[in-house]
Amino acid sequence: MEVVVFVFSLLDCCALIFLSVYFIITLSDLECDYINARSCCSKLNKWVIPELIGHAIVTVLMLISLHWFIFLLNLPVATWNIYRMILALIND
Repeated sequence: MEVVVFVFSLLDCCALIFLSVYFIITLSDLECDYINARSCCSKLNKWVIPELIGHAIVTVLMLISLHWFIFLLNLPVATWNIYRMILALIND
């Protein structure tokens, strides 16, 4: 069971790193005026919820599999993502 959890966590973290790089590239395109702000927001907004879900799944899996240290490392980032999503829902 632990092997499956860690393999899934590794794949999920690779996807989250890819999303982070995509965010950075898109924001640098915005900074260089290659795309406008509306286009940038539409590109990035569709990836916020999958990022939140991916990080929450890894955090919950670490809690369920009783890996406390890794869970405590992931908890602040998952909490921040949830807080960010709540703020986005309130502002809409």
